[in-house]
Amino acid sequence: MVQVDPRPQTGDTVTSVVGTGSDTRNKGLSGNSVGLLGSSVIGISTVAPVYCLTSTLGPTVGKVGLQMPAVFLAGFLPMLLVAFAYRELNKAVPDCGTSFTWSVKAFGPRIGWMCGWGLVIATIIVLSNLAGVATSFFYLLLGELTGNPAVAALDGNKVVHVLTCLAFIAVATAISYRGMTATKGVQYALVGLQLAVLAVFIVMAVIKARAGEFAGSLDFSWTWFDPFAVESFSAFTAGLSLSIFMFWGWDTCLTVNEETEGSKQTPGRAALLAMVVLIGSYLLTAVAAQMFSGVGDKGPGLGNPDTADNVFATLANPVMGTVLGVLLFIAVLASAAASLQTTFIPVARTVLAMSAYEALPPSFARIHPRFRSPGKATVAAGVATGVFYAVMTFLSENVLVDTIYALGLMICFYYAITAFACAWFFRRELRNSTRDLLFKGVFPALGGVVLTAVFLKTLIDMWNPAYGSGSSVFGIGSVFIIGVGLLLVGFLIMLVMQRRSPGFFRGEVLTRSTPAMVVEE
Repeated sequence: MVQVDPRPQTGDTVTSVVGTGSDTRNKGLSGNSVGLLGSSVIGISTVAPVYCLTSTLGPTVGKVGLQMPAVFLAGFLPMLLVAFAYRELNKAVPDCGTSFTWSVKAFGPRIGWMCGWGLVIATIIVLSNLAGVATSFFYLLLGELTGNPAVAALDGNKVVHVLTCLAFIAVATAISYRGMTATKGVQYALVGLQLAVLAVFIVMAVIKARAGEFAGSLDFSWTWFDPFAVESFSAFTAGLSLSIFMFWGWDTCLTVNEETEGSKQTPGRAALLAMVVLIGSYLLTAVAAQMFSGVGDKGPGLGNPDTADNVFATLANPVMGTVLGVLLFIAVLASAAASLQTTFIPVARTVLAMSAYEALPPSFARIHPRFRSPGKATVAAGVATGVFYAVMTFLSENVLVDTIYALGLMICFYYAITAFACAWFFRRELRNSTRDLLFKGVFPALGGVVLTAVFLKTLIDMWNPAYGSGSSVFGIGSVFIIGVGLLLVGFLIMLVMQRRSPGFFRGEVLTRSTPAMVVEE
């Protein structure tokens, strides 16, 4: 490891925009390592579509019934609006700090720091969850392949589970440590496998549903796409929260912008392409599964609470048969493992940017001399994930579950800030054209409003101990305490860093600004 001076050196290529990105820094990452396809694949992989589907189809049906496709579309809308914000901000300031950097330039260092913290802590929680899911499906798959229930039961051994989980984290950290070239190669295979198996599942489910092989099968209906048919607003918002979670992670396309060919244009296009692939696969799978299983609460019905946390484990054999059904288990494992590996990208690069701009200790700005990756930040993320998961697992299963439930709060927090940052950052350009008004102002602001509403509604719901595991402290739901507590921890760390790095918090390193004119260098 060597320390790379984050300040631009003679000969560095620096994109400068007067009043916007002129103070951004070259961080030493490997440029032109990823193209449009590779960036899109990384975004899709981080979302983990197959894992999201198997864990979310059941709970969503439990909230909104047959309107599941409508709710998926409703969750896609704010994510699409925020994606427009990311695209426009990236064109002006293509920086791997993304939400952190952009919110600093729009609202100043303190709001920017908290926005960066929201992204980092959300990613650590997701990483720990993905590692646990990958471990569980690993033993479930081994049990299917060997036909030995005792092998599958190994996942229930807490020591074995945690050690295996730590091994998955170590492997994912090592691949991410080796830089974008290694990451991209692994992801092509894993994402390709996921989408191929998902396509087979969709086709076979529709064919068998139309043949009437299952008593609960339903005929397709366009009324499934009507959001106004949901029985109550509270049920709709609960389903919407689940839907928004299913799209989290697409912004990884933007965090590799400094390593992407055409850093101003390609990441935004990749994010939109990834979003289209995700919503297409989600809607097709939702319709196919609903046609085959129906929404009943018995047997393979999607409304069965006993199978809600892993729908594909129930549907694999009935839909795809014994042999092909194993592929669905493999796809879920591949989905969790692939996302575990790519999810290191946003947290490592956000920490790198925060360090490069003196918002975190300077040691995290170290770049590996060979792989040109944020080595120390990646290792730190891996260690934090492993420690967090191990401690939470041995401390209390309820605390671990409630921490995952608190994830939605973090996601809405930093996405909403980024969306509002776009509208404010470009406020002087909104009268230039109708396009600027819509894509730089109206759409991002609308996305921010929706996510803020979900944030506040979730905050209120979290106060009730029934939200999550049912645990409480002095009558207050533990999910609320964990969610708000994690944000407060970030605020306290920010106060410490304010004493250690006064220059950043005085706005001397990364300045608040608005677009002016492009400077050719």
